[in-house]
Amino acid sequence: MVERVIATPEALALIRQLQQEHGELMFHQSGGCCDNSAANCYLPTDLTVGIRDLKLGEVGGVPFYISKTQFETWKHTQLILDVIDGRGGTFSLEEPTGKAFHTRSRVFTPEEQAWLDQHPPQDMAPDFS
Repeated sequence: MVERVIATPEALALIRQLQQEHGELMFHQSGGCCDNSAANCYLPTDLTVGIRDLKLGEVGGVPFYISKTQFETWKHTQLILDVIDGRGGTFSLEEPTGKAFHTRSRVFTPEEQAWLDQHPPQDMAPDFS
């Protein structure tokens, strides 16, 4: 199995810290409009995911979403959630900590891409059946 999104130990530690403080969390990879192009951490009630989003996977047990248009740009890369010192996006829960989630990436190998092509990410479109 190939993971589309993974997290560094530093990111996992910050996730645990935020979970202790806030409870259930979610990530959404920002498209860069108003608040950078980073993975933003939210409470599940703070952002609605739906017909325009895909679930890439989970990091630290926290769901990680991306818009379908962003996915088209990043689909050949594994997203690596990391942490840097400094202030991140003002919409993201880690902003007051002095740390910021930072998205790195690496290109999938041809073998990984072949597997991923057979296993698309979860479409978040509502099921009305």
